[in-house]
Amino acid sequence: MIDTPSLVDQYCHGVLRTELGLGTFEAHLARSEGPPAPGTTFFDTQTGFAVRRWCPPLLGLEPHCPPARYLARRRELGVLEAGRRLLRGSGVTTYLVDTGLPGDLTGPREMASTADADAHEIVRLELLAEQVADTSGTVESFLANLAESVHAAAANAVAFASVAGVRHGLAFAPEPPGPGEVRGAVGRWLAHRPVGGSLTDPVLLRHLLWIAVASGRPLQLHAGLGEPGLRIDATDPVLLTDFARATAGLGTDLILLHGYPYHRHAAHLAAVFPHVYADLGAELVRTGARATAVLAEVLELAPFGKLLFSSGAHGLPELHVVGARLFREALARVLGTWVAEGAWALTDAQRVAGLIAADNARRVYGLE
Repeated sequence: MIDTPSLVDQYCHGVLRTELGLGTFEAHLARSEGPPAPGTTFFDTQTGFAVRRWCPPLLGLEPHCPPARYLARRRELGVLEAGRRLLRGSGVTTYLVDTGLPGDLTGPREMASTADADAHEIVRLELLAEQVADTSGTVESFLANLAESVHAAAANAVAFASVAGVRHGLAFAPEPPGPGEVRGAVGRWLAHRPVGGSLTDPVLLRHLLWIAVASGRPLQLHAGLGEPGLRIDATDPVLLTDFARATAGLGTDLILLHGYPYHRHAAHLAAVFPHVYADLGAELVRTGARATAVLAEVLELAPFGKLLFSSGAHGLPELHVVGARLFREALARVLGTWVAEGAWALTDAQRVAGLIAADNARRVYGLE
């Protein structure tokens, strides 16, 4: 039996504080630009089936109960009690929470209280820059305030996260942009940006990445599947090869988030570069009953000290549960099979399980 008593979710978001109707709940199960196929719901996905497998027992129902019955029970308990039962039933002991998404989401402190766990903040670079832009009237003030904000965030956050791949794609120039290039890009952005406007300029996205690298905090980079409609070939982690080479030896670790369906590419980069790590992330939540096969593919290439568990969960506490349960089940099956076949010793399998589940994250992020 492969045991993982401690689980550090090294990348997730908070959960919604509001009660959800059927349609709103389903919309969080699948990232889609439109409705489900006629005669079906978004419960008819690997993620939806995994929710029905793992979450009903935590609310006092039988596994695989109908969605309508599950949601009725959820409403009966109320959003706070349901969230408490689900998060405490996930088995996660530490959450690293990206606070950069909009919506009525719980922050790290509230997550810690609800889940009876530890929680720390991950600061999203693009949101930080957008907030600075809202209060900076000139190029000089923006650049000064941005540098100060990143420095202040690094004092408290455990990591920075970037969605440069989502905003622009990962095929950006690997070197830091020059001062004149940055000033020109800032001037153009501030001149045409409405209050609250998103940062998509590739020069400024690169500038943010390099400021984060200089901070020494771990830098998380989104790759693979992301927002609906995004061309995922633009977020293949292999496109980060030159950036990984350019940042080698500078003292900042890079964590490739998610990666699926290019998870083998992420594992390869983790094997090649000492400062690059691969995250298991939302790929297990997306693949559900196939999570064991996907995890086995990541373990083909990546050194075991370079893999990190996360759920990538957002909005629904159910996704935190599914991420943790699928990871534990998949890891136990993969490593247990290798032990049963005589390829691995049980003591080695248990040690590797502990590394991936929690110990690697504790080391990378300096967690006590």
